[in-house]
Amino acid sequence: MRNENPTVYSTELGRMCPKCDKPVAECVCKKQTRQHGDGVVRVQRESKGRKGKTVTLVSGVPLGDEALRSLLSELKRQCGAGGTIKDGAIEIQGDHRAKLVEELKKRGYTVKIAGG
Repeated sequence: MRNENPTVYSTELGRMCPKCDKPVAECVCKKQTRQHGDGVVRVQRESKGRKGKTVTLVSGVPLGDEALRSLLSELKRQCGAGGTIKDGAIEIQGDHRAKLVEELKKRGYTVKIAGG
């Protein structure tokens, strides 16, 4: 049975994962592999839950964590905007769908604009 009040920090071990009760460095929750989907990279604009601010989401990129961070860095540089990775999807601040679709196609991905 899972503890209702899990330890989140220990002076001996540092930060603890609240889900698996192990140190963050040894956490087994985060190391689960993402499903890569159907091989199509989807680019969409989203503003819900962001106080009206628009972000461009790039999901379905079949890369590992390090390669995804590298791609994020290059895409941010191309767009001249900030961004992050959340739940395996790249988020770039602003509406940069056209630039991102063009750049991802250059890199050999099958790209589709999703949403309206």
